[in-house]
Amino acid sequence: MFVRWDNLKVQDEAQRLLPGYRDPAAVRRFDAPEALDTRFYEVRAKSVLNKVPPASQMPFRWTVNPYRGCSHACLYCSWGGTLVLMADGRNRKLEDLAVGDNIVGTQRQGRYRRFVETEVLAKWSSIKPAWEVELEDGTKLIASGDHRFLSNRGWKHVVGAESGPEQRPHLTENNRLLGPGGCVEGPAHDGDYKRGYLTGMIRGDGTLGSYDYPRPGRRSGEVHRFRLALVDGEALIRSQSYLDDFEVETDRFVFSAANARHREVTAVRTQRRLGVERIRELIAWPLLPSMSWTKGFLAGIFDAEGSGGEVIRIANADPEIIDWVVKGLALMGFDHEIETAPNTAVKNVRIRGGITEKMRFFLGTDPAITRKRSILGKALKCKSGLRVVSIRSLGIAMRMYDITTGTEDFIANGVVSHNCFARPTHTFLGFDAGRDFEREIVVKVNAPELLRAELARPSWKGEHVALGTNTDPYQWVEGRYKLMEGIWQALLDAQNPCSILTKSPLLLRDIALLKELAEKVGLTACLSIPTLDQKVWRETEPRTPNPRARLEAVAELNRAGVPTGVLVAPLMPGINDAPEQVEPLLDAIADAGATNVAGIALHLRGEVKDVFMGWMQDARPELVPRYEQMYGKRAYAPQPERERLARMTRRGERPGAFWRNRSLEGRGMAGTGPPPQPSAAERVAALSGQQALF
Repeated sequence: MFVRWDNLKVQDEAQRLLPGYRDPAAVRRFDAPEALDTRFYEVRAKSVLNKVPPASQMPFRWTVNPYRGCSHACLYCSWGGTLVLMADGRNRKLEDLAVGDNIVGTQRQGRYRRFVETEVLAKWSSIKPAWEVELEDGTKLIASGDHRFLSNRGWKHVVGAESGPEQRPHLTENNRLLGPGGCVEGPAHDGDYKRGYLTGMIRGDGTLGSYDYPRPGRRSGEVHRFRLALVDGEALIRSQSYLDDFEVETDRFVFSAANARHREVTAVRTQRRLGVERIRELIAWPLLPSMSWTKGFLAGIFDAEGSGGEVIRIANADPEIIDWVVKGLALMGFDHEIETAPNTAVKNVRIRGGITEKMRFFLGTDPAITRKRSILGKALKCKSGLRVVSIRSLGIAMRMYDITTGTEDFIANGVVSHNCFARPTHTFLGFDAGRDFEREIVVKVNAPELLRAELARPSWKGEHVALGTNTDPYQWVEGRYKLMEGIWQALLDAQNPCSILTKSPLLLRDIALLKELAEKVGLTACLSIPTLDQKVWRETEPRTPNPRARLEAVAELNRAGVPTGVLVAPLMPGINDAPEQVEPLLDAIADAGATNVAGIALHLRGEVKDVFMGWMQDARPELVPRYEQMYGKRAYAPQPERERLARMTRRGERPGAFWRNRSLEGRGMAGTGPPPQPSAAERVAALSGQQALF
């Protein structure tokens, strides 16, 4: 159940349909001092257990967020026809993607960004003025002016200005966009394509023949045999399916069993005369090969005899097959080279041009074998052919789509495209990541009963559930809606392990439930307290509870038997990291009996960086150059700086400091050994510990 503040209600406004929610949201305003200039959107969510993307590297996989937006304190859209690179190496239109689809994103690993598999976590659409970005290779990108692409100079919006209110990094004709390139439409799998594919596959790797084999008791010794044996099931399934389309029946069987050194080899075969004759007709060389036949042939011969490592090579000892490969590549505009190995008749046809030409080959011909066409793990280095040659308004508004992924990006028409994550996730609903995040609050009024139902599903494995990973579930509006009581009760009844990260002592309201959860299922709590400095607190977290009240909550929870730690986050260089600011806080944390303490440096991901830097321009302009140097195009401070800030909260590692550790003695924080690892609730700060800065 939830409370709608009937005694404070001013009016029921017109309902509004929010992207991602089936039913209209009831839009409400309340005549309470803390609620002035804030709107609440009451929705009935379809799901409340949210899966954490693997790329986040969090120590848990599931979260619950009853609110979107946070009262404690980016528009990225592309045309629906934009081609998105899927994890299987194929393209799909952006408008056709669904939540849960596996696609390709990028992730920095060492010196380079590398292509990695990621998941579509959300999808929505809106009507936006359309802009067209044309690249040197002819690629055209249609997006809103607010969309961002990864360029050789970092992330850039499609349009912007050098000065004034629209000032922001934006594309110019001097930029090159980064990505694999080579984005082309996949071939139609028509009759010509299927004939071409079977020609390449069977001539490359099949056995086909008719001969006399006299045997006693038989009037005819005529024998007809076709066999195609492959390790990769995808190519075999496609070949058998295409043969079936041409009314050639085949049987599947295990050609070679798996052993310690080799995988199982499966085959299809027929010994029917009509079937063998039909196959012979299908794979005859055409007099005038169509483009569709050529694409199918190249896909088939690649699946049969090709390799797709750093470069594409197609090998064969038959000069006729090599000749057809060369003619096919020329017809599709590929530059190639023929390599001859010594003391062998085998020749390799190598495609030149790097990853861009690899992608054009894979996407344009569509081989069946996924492992051969995958670019996952490859470094993002390619720049040639992706220079911006024009940026123009189309003069119309179009329906635009966007997605959220685990890596916060995806490959759109061959280039790396940004998407949105707490502040950025608010743009899913048509709100902005700044003021709207604080003043347009979505309330999932059915969260308790929905969680209870989801925890009762047979498929649910009782995994750890973390609360407070996106927006604070104990923001002040919880005092009115009281959703957390039902959520805690559902977790308790299901005996499901859980944790909570919050900035608010309001969780003391539920201390009886928290104590029972701690005793029966192992609940841990953590409060985020970045400073005791009143000036800094009011500047950076003006609508959050007083830090002293948070410390009192830590003490009371620990006295009640609820293990509660403190996350000193975010630590902001030049703002709250001075020893005279940190030392009193650490003493107070020790006095409160905190079970553990950890410090994490400020990180500025996505649109949060724009919001934070905008605040700094007004409040701390003298620090702007320092932060621009530290963060630049990065989301995180340099490693030495992060280590320095983390050390400030560790016993024995702060120069000149004496860690008064009265209440942490015997809990792993005393002595000379290494500090304990932060709890799951603490580590979520890498995602959400600083979303309510303003």
